[in-house]
Amino acid sequence: AGYMVTLQTEPDATAQRPLVFDFDLFSRAAPASMRDAKLNDLTLVIFDTETTGLLPDKDEVVQIGAVRAINGRLIAGEVFDTLVNPGRKIPPTSTAVHGISDDMVADAPPMAQAGARFHQFARGAVLVAHNAPFDMAFMQRWAQGAGKTFDNPVMDTVLLSAVLFGASAEHTLDAIADRLDVTIPDVVRHTALGDAYATAAVLLKMLAMLQARGIETFGEALTEMQKHTRILPDLNAT
Repeated sequence: AGYMVTLQTEPDATAQRPLVFDFDLFSRAAPASMRDAKLNDLTLVIFDTETTGLLPDKDEVVQIGAVRAINGRLIAGEVFDTLVNPGRKIPPTSTAVHGISDDMVADAPPMAQAGARFHQFARGAVLVAHNAPFDMAFMQRWAQGAGKTFDNPVMDTVLLSAVLFGASAEHTLDAIADRLDVTIPDVVRHTALGDAYATAAVLLKMLAMLQARGIETFGEALTEMQKHTRILPDLNAT
């Protein structure tokens, strides 16, 4: 059976984020206890951001969306969803992608507040994103300014796709979803929460596939992901 992601939001256009970012500041070792944890036992926070542009060192977050999964299942009601006031004008080219306008974020919290709330929501979980270095760069920039750290282990659905389908396969979220029979309605694509739900849907299917191949722990999955870091850097240093 396939997945159908359903959310009510505004339609948007389509754009691609670049798949090459390398930020040494994320390098860290996953705790030994985490490496031994069974994939089904992990607490996962699957998240996505929408931004004013594609440069994490210059652009700003305008939306954060996240969902929580435990024991291989999404937890109903465990959802993080907020617009963020970037403190600057949102370029029309970015609004065309995610549908978020200046008026929509005028009364939204700034990243100082939204980042702190997300940091608390993600506490103790493995963070998961599609093209994680992009989203984590924005989060780490906030954390550095706030005197916080994101020391969470990280999984990336781009790298998991490479593990399962080979490095030469297409690893966009849409391509992976199509491969796994996960339907992402256009109305929720390129919204932070919509993409978080879509990422979660493909993630849970891929975790089951990993286990079917005998890859049962976070450490084993990490070892396999690290074989594909020429596609994207893995954010967990050995």
